[in-house]
Parts: sequence; structure tokens; C-alpha cells
Amino acid sequence: MQSKAESPKAYIEQLPEDRKSAISKVRSVILENMPNGFEEVMSYGMIGFVVPHSIYPSGYHCTPDLPLPFMSLASQKNFIALYHMGMYADKATLEWFVSEYPNHCKRKLDMGKSCVRFKYLDDIPFDLIGQLASKMTPQQWIELYESAFRK
Repeated sequence: MQSKAESPKAYIEQLPEDRKSAISKVRSVILENMPNGFEEVMSYGMIGFVVPHSIYPSGYHCTPDLPLPFMSLASQKNFIALYHMGMYADKATLEWFVSEYPNHCKRKLDMGKSCVRFKYLDDIPFDLIGQLASKMTPQQWIELYESAFRK
């Protein structure tokens, strides 16, 4: 479900009450822990955290007009989704997250290539999300992105 909201605040305001609180808290944790240089935007109908064109003028290779995506946060029909491109591109980051997850949650990890799905709002690992958000600087993400995706 893509939102037509034009700001993260507007995105959160349109959510059902139970999701507002959870999404707000995940967003706050990301913003508190993410290294300087990333920028919060609305992207693909979700809250996005990107490397802006002022740092990486080339933008996203699929759509160069867009800044380089890094993390996204969305309220889907049956879950909250957290997308982290660094886990998709870097095996060590993915392995770290998968091994740490059981230390923070009582339920099994539900994950795709870059998407972690949280079906139970009472079992969101906020501390782990904060650690994940802090793992890469924009420059580290650019270097990884270029080595993994730009040919």
C-alpha cells in the first residue's frame, strides 16, 4: 500500500491508532541512531531515509532523479515493514542482524531480501533497529552500493 502523504508526519497521521504509535517509535529510533548525512523523505509511498543528491549526485541507478535509498518504513496491511538496503547488499550486516534478532524478539524472524516484517506490534525490537540504523554512514553505504549495484 503506497501512501500519497507528502511528509512523514502526514503519513503517520493517516495511520490507524495502533500503527501510529509503533511507526512513530520506530521512526524516532531510526532518527536518533542514524549517522549524520542521511535525510528523511517520502519515497515510494513510504517514509524513506536516503543519501541526498547533495552528497551523492548520481542518485538511485534505477531512477537517478531520486536520492539513493537506504532504509524505508511502511505500514502494510498485515504488518509494519522495515527495509534496509545495507542488509541486502552486505552479507556481514545481514548475518549480524539475523544472529542478533532472537536476542531481542520472542517470535521468529519474518524477513525477505531487504524487508523485515513485524506482524506483532508488541514484539518490535526497537533497540536492535537502532543498532541497525547506526551501522553504516552515508559514505560507507555509497561505497557498498557502488560495489554491489553500479556496474
